Amino acid sequence: MKAFALIASLLFCVSSFAGEAKTVKLLTIGNSFSANATHYLGDLAKAGGHTLIHQPLVIGGASFQVHAEKAQKHEADPKDKAGLYTSGRGLKENLELQKWDYVTIQQASIKSHDFATYQPYAAWLRDYVTKHAPQAKLLIHETWEYRKDDPRFTKPGDLKSQDEMYNGLRAAYDKLAAEFSARIIPTGDAFHIADTDPNWAYRTDTTFNPKIAKQPELPNQTHSLHVGWRWNKPKTGTGPLTLGMDGHHANMLGEYLGACVWYEVLFGDSPVGNTFIPKGLDPKDAAFLQETAHRAVIERTK
Repeated sequence: MKAFALIASLLFCVSSFAGEAKTVKLLTIGNSFSANATHYLGDLAKAGGHTLIHQPLVIGGASFQVHAEKAQKHEADPKDKAGLYTSGRGLKENLELQKWDYVTIQQASIKSHDFATYQPYAAWLRDYVTKHAPQAKLLIHETWEYRKDDPRFTKPGDLKSQDEMYNGLRAAYDKLAAEFSARIIPTGDAFHIADTDPNWAYRTDTTFNPKIAKQPELPNQTHSLHVGWRWNKPKTGTGPLTLGMDGHHANMLGEYLGACVWYEVLFGDSPVGNTFIPKGLDPKDAAFLQETAHRAVIERTK
């Protein structure tokens, strides 16, 4: 009886976990934004009892066009270094390297609101992925809006505000997803939800004047999802620090939010309650970001 009880207990444990733990093989074709959004993805997966196998193809500032033309150069001449990634492989070899479950593509953030920049390059990449990784599901990574006080919104151009950028990129990514019958990873939605939350959202410190600021003075950047203002070391390695503004890239909060979105889309598992929290991130903020990511994913599936 004891042996039977032990076997029954073991079978119960196995059945209770069956289908819960997942291994996901992911190839991302992107730039610093895909790197930002997946920075903590492996940590979340591990804490959730899952396994992530991830091959990132990152080119700083790269658009659909940059990745498509790199692959075309590799097709024309496999020995041409311009067609290779830092791994020493072309896109074709990377696509055939594993039986990927998912391959992601995205537009460069600065062009994300302008659908005219998407085609024909996005379609070319889709067809190339289908040819060389036919088993993989294509996902479209929706990039995010810049911080509301990013200098771009104060200069002459086609974007005047964070809201305008978000509305444009949302419409463009939606159109592409509809054309491809592909699912979106709604990182941009999650950023917008957090950036517009009446109780949590980042608020510009209007008392800070960058023209007269002295090191190490910085504005209040509580709840910023972006790097924002910071003092940078000179590229030469010597000399005084200089004040710079990066309203584009994600900081720790933004990277965690993005990873939570990716986690739920890839593993089908809500990030709410996940035990991984980066060192230095307030648990209350982590809980808000987990819930925001979950909300963004759920609203996309309605």
